[in-house]
Amino acid sequence: MTHWISRRVRTLAAIGAGAGMLVPCVAAATPAAAAPAPKVSCTSGKAGLAAQLQKDITAAMAGRKGSIAVGVRDRSTDTTCTFRESSAYDSASVVKVTVLATLLWDAKKTNRLLTDREADLAKAMITQSDNDSTSALWKQLGLTKVKGFLSAAGMTQTKPGTDGYWGLTQITVRDEQKLLALVTAKNSVLSDNSRAYILKLMGQVVSSQRWGTPAGAPSTVAWHVKNGWLERATHGWRVHSVGTFNGGGHDYTITVLTQDNSTMDYGVTTIQNIARAVHKDIAPTARWVKRAEPTSTPREAIVPVPPTG
Repeated sequence: MTHWISRRVRTLAAIGAGAGMLVPCVAAATPAAAAPAPKVSCTSGKAGLAAQLQKDITAAMAGRKGSIAVGVRDRSTDTTCTFRESSAYDSASVVKVTVLATLLWDAKKTNRLLTDREADLAKAMITQSDNDSTSALWKQLGLTKVKGFLSAAGMTQTKPGTDGYWGLTQITVRDEQKLLALVTAKNSVLSDNSRAYILKLMGQVVSSQRWGTPAGAPSTVAWHVKNGWLERATHGWRVHSVGTFNGGGHDYTITVLTQDNSTMDYGVTTIQNIARAVHKDIAPTARWVKRAEPTSTPREAIVPVPPTG
C-alpha cells in the first residue's frame, strides 16, 4: 500500500507550521531561564536495578536526535522508568490497540461475541496494521465509544483524532503504559478473554513489523508488539513501539514514542537501542536471541481519508 497522507492533512500541517501570533513587546523583559532537561526517572523494588536502568536508558538515548519518550514497567520487581511520559505525539498505528480494546470493551457491556466481520477486521488491523480495517472499526465505534473506553481506562491524556483521522490521535507514554497494564493483568475494564485476544493478535504481527520494543528480548519471554510510523510536513517521522513481555519470571511492558526523526529507520534504531538496554537490565541472565528487524521502510497509509456514507 502506497504511503500517503491526505492533501487536507498536509495543508493543515503547513498552516500549523507557518501560523503565528502577534504579541505585544514588553520593555526590559527578563529572558526566562531555560527549563532543565528532563532525566530518566526510575524506581525499583530490586536493589540496584533503578540506577542501572536509568544509566543504560540514558546512554541508549545519548546522541540521538529528535524527541523521545519512554515508559517501562516490570511487575515482578516493582520497577518503573519514565522519560517525558506526558509529552503528546501523533499516534500513527499504535492507536490500533486502543481501537481493538474499545471494540472488546463495548462488546463486553452486552456480553456479546465479536461478529465474524469484526474478528476479521481486528486481525488485519493488528497483525498487518491494515488501515482500511481500522477505518471501518473506527467509524463503527464512533468517537463517543472511543472516549468512553478512554475514560474507563483512565487514559485522560489521550485525545482521539477527529474527522476520521485516527492516526492523528494524541497519545502519551503514560496512557500507553496504562493501556498495556490493562491488557496484561486482570481488571474490571477488559475481560480475561479480551485481554488474551489482544495479546494473541499482538503476538502474531507479520515478520516485517516485529521490530521496535522486541529488539533484544530474551528467548525466555513471549513478546507482543504494535508499532506505528508516520511522516508529516512538521516533525518529520513519528516512529513508535509498544510491547509486553512475560515469562521466565518476568512480566514487563515497554513504550517508546519518537518524532523529529529524519527517516523511519533512524527512529527504529533509537527505539531498539532503548529496548535492548531495558531487556538486558531486567533479565540479565537470559539467553538472547536476534529479533527480526526491517530490511526496508514499510509503506503504510496512517491517515486515511475519513470514511464517507
